[in-house]
Amino acid sequence: MTASTAEQTSSSGSKGSEPPVPEGAITVTVKIRRFNTEFDDEPRWDSFEIPALPSDRVLNLLHYVKWYLDGTLTFRRSCAHGICGSDAMRINGVNRLACKVLLKDLLSAGGKPTTITIEPIKGLPVHKDLLVDMEPFFEAFRAVQPYLINYSPEPTRERLQSAADRERFDDTTKCILCACCTTSCPVYWTDGSYFGPAAIVNAHRFIFDSRDEGAEERLDILSDKEGVWRCRTTFNCTDACPRGIQVTKAIQEVKRALLFKRV
Repeated sequence: MTASTAEQTSSSGSKGSEPPVPEGAITVTVKIRRFNTEFDDEPRWDSFEIPALPSDRVLNLLHYVKWYLDGTLTFRRSCAHGICGSDAMRINGVNRLACKVLLKDLLSAGGKPTTITIEPIKGLPVHKDLLVDMEPFFEAFRAVQPYLINYSPEPTRERLQSAADRERFDDTTKCILCACCTTSCPVYWTDGSYFGPAAIVNAHRFIFDSRDEGAEERLDILSDKEGVWRCRTTFNCTDACPRGIQVTKAIQEVKRALLFKRV
């Protein structure tokens, strides 16, 4: 099933034939926050009892619900390998990628069955269930000019860069635009005009690129009242990043570049 399929095939509530329970499976209660803008006035919680192995991922549990228990469940996913960033959601209150979180890491002490809560990421409009509107997030991303800017004549060959210069921004090249960091930020929840951590991370990637000549333009953008100065350094973003990017550090480096006007 592709991401688009998961979004669009949500009209049928029919159940499929459940597969045999695998040996060693435990029964897990999964509580999912549901909301259908066409029919619901308020969100609700639906609970499902699912047989699962400790090695299963949370994404496997969602697939089980959709394929065998309730075909109307809607969520977004694509590669299912932690690369595309499509399946970001709040799992037990923490932003994570459903394809990277293993059931065994959510079990209570002694590996006993537990209740897993799954909600959409916060701060973005909910289309349905776990599917949010990512456009405000990508609008902020586009606003910081996340591409190479160079006004010099194009070289006949590639623009050379030393290993040390490349290492300067290596960490922020890892962003997969999952929005885990941005939607974990309390400032972003309460102020929708804040650029958010992911946009700043992607600006950082080019501000400190020795081949780029657009740093001043981006710094001017980020010095706006809704730019880096809105960050309150709570470290939520760093904790939420599934790629291990030092998001808070990158934001502080952009602040420092603005203060000292050098990059």
